[in-house]
Amino acid sequence: MSTIKRLRRITGEQIPEKERQARADQISDLRRRVETVMSRRPHTATAHPPIPRGRAADLSDMVQGEELENAYGRFFVAHSFHSASSYHGRRCISEISALDMNAAALLANRPDLSRFQCGDALFLDTETTGLSGGTGTFVFLIGIGWFDNETFVTKQIFARDFSEERASLKFLTDIVKEKRFLVTFNGKVFDVGLLTTRFILNRLPDPLSGFPHLDLLYPSRRLLGHRLDNSRLSTLESEVLEFRREDDLPASEIPMRYFNWLRKRDPRLMVDVFEHNRLDVMSMAALAVHLAEMTKCDPESEQTGHHDLLAVTRFLLDRGYHTDAKKLLDSLINSEHTMIALEARKKLSLMHKRDGRWNEAIRIWETMLKDDPENVFAAEELAKWFEHRAHDFHGAINIVSGILKSSRLSILERDALIHRLCRLKNRTEYTNTE
Repeated sequence: MSTIKRLRRITGEQIPEKERQARADQISDLRRRVETVMSRRPHTATAHPPIPRGRAADLSDMVQGEELENAYGRFFVAHSFHSASSYHGRRCISEISALDMNAAALLANRPDLSRFQCGDALFLDTETTGLSGGTGTFVFLIGIGWFDNETFVTKQIFARDFSEERASLKFLTDIVKEKRFLVTFNGKVFDVGLLTTRFILNRLPDPLSGFPHLDLLYPSRRLLGHRLDNSRLSTLESEVLEFRREDDLPASEIPMRYFNWLRKRDPRLMVDVFEHNRLDVMSMAALAVHLAEMTKCDPESEQTGHHDLLAVTRFLLDRGYHTDAKKLLDSLINSEHTMIALEARKKLSLMHKRDGRWNEAIRIWETMLKDDPENVFAAEELAKWFEHRAHDFHGAINIVSGILKSSRLSILERDALIHRLCRLKNRTEYTNTE
């Protein structure tokens, strides 16, 4: 408040009519702006069936499931079943149920997974009261899924309040005992760590400790990150699986939905949370199959472009699968994409060099220089071969002198080549004096 307005309030002086009118106009203008902004907001409210009259609302009115009870108390479990002919985005459930376990072992970097079957997998995703983790974060919904032959089963274990946590965790333990490995998306960092904390706080044995684990986030980044803005599950769903969610509840709103549920016990608050979690579990299963197929090294696949194949090659090399990587590189050195062909030739030539296959390596370097006489990599590698393997210093000097004429050299590259040229000339003079 300005000094003049304060003095008017103290003295009781009336505000001039012009100022009063200007203030009223300003308020009206602000109201119109707010109404305009609010009218542009999309209406995302989900229509829910009416609650039968004459009784209190029950969660089973809105979510397919039932209340269960074990030695530690009661809790709620929702369930759904997806037949072999149904689809999740571009993926049919029957395709998803045919997960290649050798590929899954590669994705997880765990050879022991190859001994298991697809039905041994437990897909898991949690919803919590916060994203920061720690002992204060409560896991109120645990979504799990698995294959029963070609049917995909999902169950969602819901602790309707804090007192039902122990019973919910015991139910999860019973399910885990029937499976042999875990599949999550960012579960190593988030979901499993939180569940371990909750098991400890409830003085229950942790069934996930030492459990074989395939976390899909890491291979997704390596295999698909080159063509996506980010590696969130929602992005992978839309861009890779071609699955679009309608009126999906943002993950950031889920904790508040649960807190409102605790206050009001209105099941309509939780319907969208259950659906969001169920779709997450389904998407993990579809994504696992998609990533597994990418690693099968099929250059003729219409589903995998050359950029993806190059990403697969890098992934295979990191995992130590050099033979499979070499096959892919052989198919990419003649790619119509110039940059892909260059990188494939570079990687393949270095593999040949490491294996002592000098003729194959030299052939690639010479081809690279023929296609681009200013290719610094190929020139340096050939100069090294002339100097260290063939002991042909004059041949190396010719290569280095030729590439130094390039206008594309960086300062560092030029300095390194000049240093190499001086050393070669010194070695030539020393050899001649002998």
